Amino acid sequence: MPSFLFVCTGNICRSPLAEVAMRHEAEKRGLTLDIDSAGTGHWHIGDPPDPRAQRVAHKHGLDASPLRARAVHPEDFHRFTHIIALDQSHLFALQKMRPHNATAELSLMLDHHPKREGDDVEDPYYGPDSGFDRVWKEVEFACKTLATRTLDN
Repeated sequence: MPSFLFVCTGNICRSPLAEVAMRHEAEKRGLTLDIDSAGTGHWHIGDPPDPRAQRVAHKHGLDASPLRARAVHPEDFHRFTHIIALDQSHLFALQKMRPHNATAELSLMLDHHPKREGDDVEDPYYGPDSGFDRVWKEVEFACKTLATRTLDN
């Protein structure tokens, strides 16, 4: 079965929203999958998602509050079949840390959003709350497409 790791900078905004969106897609299909999120940075390890991210998830009937930030580990490149970066800087960091014998497929989140391939999911952290709603729309749509491509085949 496919497995998914979503990666952003601190693992408190974008990647936790992608994680809960993908968990929701798997649940709708009756699947229990290995789905997680992580950050390229270490400064938020152990922290829950940003309260604004939790509110957006809650608005859509999902609970992000149990999630805790963690950093990407070398073993993630073997544990997961898909590692999905939320922006180009994360993809670059993942390519640099990827072990030579890694099995995970790397991609950008919006590569799974038709007509948005190559685009970044912009970081909402320093902006208005509406940025978290925008992130939700982007990751939810991308996760639906990703689930259709990988889980329904």
